[in-house]
Amino acid sequence: MSKESLDTQGTSGRSYWRSLEELSQTAEFRARLDREFPREAAEMRDPVSRRSFLKLMGASMALSSLVGCQFALKQPQEKIVPYVRQPEQVIPGRPLYFATSMAVQGYGIGLLAESHEGRPTKVDGNPDHPASLGSSDAWIQASVLTMYDPDRSQQVLNAGKPATWADANAAIASAAKAAADGLRIISEPTSSPSVVAAIAGLSGAKWYQYDALSNDNVANGATLAFDRAVNTIYAFDKATVVVALDSDFTHGSPTSIRYSRDFASTRRLESDTPTMSRLYVAEPTPSNTGTMADHRLPVKAGDIAPMAQAIAAALGVAGVTAPTLSEAVSKWVTVAVADLKAAAGTSIVIAGESQPAAVHALVHAINASLSNVGKTVNYTEAVISGPTGSASLKALVDEINAGAVKMLVIADANIAYNAPADINVAEALKKVPTVVHLGLYNDETAALANWHINGAHYLESWGDLRAFDGTVSLQQPLIAPLYDGKTFLEVVGALAGNATATAYELVTAYWQSVQGTKDYAFDKQWQISLHDGTVAQTTAATINLTAKVGGEIPASGTGLELIFRPDPSLRDGSAANNGWLQEVPKPITKLVWDNTAQMSLATAQKLGVKNEDVLELTYQGRSVKAPAYVVAGQVDDTIVVHLGFGRTQAGKVGTAVGFNSYALRGTETMWFGNGVEVKNTGVNYTLASTQEHFNLEGRDEDIYHVNTLAKLIEEKAHGKEKHKKHEIFSLFPAYDYSKGYQWGMSIDLNACNGCNACVVACQAENNIPVVGKDQIWRGREMQWIRIDTYFAGDPTNPSIYQEPVACMQCENAPCEIVCPVAATVHDEEGINNMVYNRCVGTKYCSNNCPYKVRRFNFFQYADEETPSLKLQRNPDVTVRVRGVMEKCNYCLQRINESRIDADRENREIKDGEVITACQQACPSQAIVFGNINDKSSRVAKLKELETKFTVLDSLNTKPRTSYMTKLTNPNIELSGKME
Repeated sequence: MSKESLDTQGTSGRSYWRSLEELSQTAEFRARLDREFPREAAEMRDPVSRRSFLKLMGASMALSSLVGCQFALKQPQEKIVPYVRQPEQVIPGRPLYFATSMAVQGYGIGLLAESHEGRPTKVDGNPDHPASLGSSDAWIQASVLTMYDPDRSQQVLNAGKPATWADANAAIASAAKAAADGLRIISEPTSSPSVVAAIAGLSGAKWYQYDALSNDNVANGATLAFDRAVNTIYAFDKATVVVALDSDFTHGSPTSIRYSRDFASTRRLESDTPTMSRLYVAEPTPSNTGTMADHRLPVKAGDIAPMAQAIAAALGVAGVTAPTLSEAVSKWVTVAVADLKAAAGTSIVIAGESQPAAVHALVHAINASLSNVGKTVNYTEAVISGPTGSASLKALVDEINAGAVKMLVIADANIAYNAPADINVAEALKKVPTVVHLGLYNDETAALANWHINGAHYLESWGDLRAFDGTVSLQQPLIAPLYDGKTFLEVVGALAGNATATAYELVTAYWQSVQGTKDYAFDKQWQISLHDGTVAQTTAATINLTAKVGGEIPASGTGLELIFRPDPSLRDGSAANNGWLQEVPKPITKLVWDNTAQMSLATAQKLGVKNEDVLELTYQGRSVKAPAYVVAGQVDDTIVVHLGFGRTQAGKVGTAVGFNSYALRGTETMWFGNGVEVKNTGVNYTLASTQEHFNLEGRDEDIYHVNTLAKLIEEKAHGKEKHKKHEIFSLFPAYDYSKGYQWGMSIDLNACNGCNACVVACQAENNIPVVGKDQIWRGREMQWIRIDTYFAGDPTNPSIYQEPVACMQCENAPCEIVCPVAATVHDEEGINNMVYNRCVGTKYCSNNCPYKVRRFNFFQYADEETPSLKLQRNPDVTVRVRGVMEKCNYCLQRINESRIDADRENREIKDGEVITACQQACPSQAIVFGNINDKSSRVAKLKELETKFTVLDSLNTKPRTSYMTKLTNPNIELSGKME
């Protein structure tokens, strides 16, 4: 692909493009376009054995190995409390919901877990929890699959041989007593008050925490600025101008769900007086937050520090001098600073976790100079104390090498896999007489331990966690541990010699001691806390601090920059054995089942490489091989590698998938560094990406609508009305949809950032199987929702647009008229239904669907014979078989549940009562669903707004799903015109 061949106008009047191949109109792309469906989706030419196919299918198929295990569906022995009501008995067919919480990098995210006859099937956010507000993300949605993963560790092991918890308990207590001051504990970070208190009670023990995605730079930056550890909380809902410096604040962190909600609230236009916040993003490679930017600037990660310095100098921060910047960067900074000054007190400057501590200290000083502190920026005491990064792990290994460690307990930390390459954990562990490992999996670290204790999943556990703002949420189990797994708290109890105490007894004893109440009063308060999911009056108080500039601002580097990033799907790799996460297309690239060495087009041309070339990356004397992938919008002279792949003991799904980029990572360059060398090996590696699957035919305005706030206001001022399409008449008699319930959906493209929460939520709700990399490559993905990514403009820094696409529920559905057996039909409420037992698999409906949203079971993807597999499935949704077509049905099972409730109470279904799975999961509330015949409903009101449009409207399919126009709020000083 040559740079000279790029044509930003594309073909057929299109200025949007989904890949660089489409933009340059390569011969390969044109050949694929002629086929309409990707890579022989109708016929498999290359044989694949059923054995290898099932292996690729992932955890949702591999659950069959649970058969024959000691498995029994049990209720927890202790009393748990439903979120909504406490029934006298379980009603068959009616789910119960229980409040619990999940740890994300040690912080608690409040959840509601759905339980069917004692088995959890799905999790969503707890509306009363400050970190979730009822929403979730892809990792939360996929966590229920991890609980049923047959590759989970199922028993205690001693030197690789089966043992019992009683054996381990006795051995742990004995070894801890003998170790005395030589006892060390290392775990993933945790905010659990009961765990922190229990470890503090261990005499002579030292506790280390390690997270491969550590926030140490953030914590150390606060220490530089304030001389103490503090926690920073941003109020994005109050900000009118945001400058994000290498910060993907809407995706992948313990605060991202809340921040997505708050930020989207400032971008949503549902009133007659439209206003929007403005977002500036500087980053090396496109992120979810970057796609929402009004002004995105591709810069090297190492060039962010000088930009922060320039912003601080322009704002008059004491002791900061302006560095020399390029003309383009200098102009961007000048315009951003002017906006920040105008929005003083209602602005935010935020730096990403990968930036050095000195940059974070500088950002604190910048926010103070803008009078943002106490308004959009607040400080509390640290929720998680102590270092959690490479310094913590190195300190432990140094102690081991010095002979000071006699016993080491490793809890939920896979340090043999994700440690920096220059810390030899494997050799160090050999020097410790007793190593005890606790974890969900018999993983790379467990293989090096004397004792391995199988861990309990959070849906099987009692516990407590603190949210980012300090609020305590409780964990309560929905099911007894499937394999008698233990929690971290129980292992700490065993170290203290408390051999018989359960997690329930330990956590309730802690909270009773904290609250200082008698049994009856405590029990009453405990029930309330379990019901609500949070402990009252535990939110941390804000504190007043004065920031100062601290630390040396690092200079920009030279040469090719290597950047480490958490994988958008797998994060640090702990979820590598989760098939849903392996198969969900990554934002921007839409790659599945792999990680790559990402680079810009110019860098690829300079290095003489193209997509799927295997490269040898050498950095600081360490080398790995990785396939190349060219990404539009990535800054030149950078290589981005994602963490989380290359596992050697993840399980059947995650082992030997991708390459291990941790092998390149060192303690001095945890996030980025200069000097990586690249060599093309001449070998080719096949990648699977859905980016060019299911292309829609039509001009730009038929598919995606974009406008600017300024232009919208101008159009309103001049009384310009939206163009009304000419009514198209049909030869078929029209159905009267003016009566009864008529269901419809509205998706706000201004709020969507392409986070994939809706995709995985739909998969969990609707029993959608995993199919594997080979089937994805052939265009046979089964997800009912896809997120189409479109690019526009200069490929070095394009505008990036995200558009969720599912079945549009067309009133004039092209699929229905071609089905020879009436397997796809409309009901009286406007939903295009599938009658699975009628479908004979002609695929005519799929061929005739202009939106390409139908999915066909080419094989028996779903294993309906294995009893254990049914435990995770939603009993309200039919499991499909080979030869059957399937698609979105607006979560008809949820509509019917609300209908039953309304009929029983002799009333109409209320607006907002039916919430689809995708709508419920969406962190930014981009999806609204309801009865469009109810003119007071929110969805009906959205469909009346002038920014509403439908995809491929000219086809007269009359989709029930409509979209809100993507609006940007560019600064005319940078855009050069009022677009």
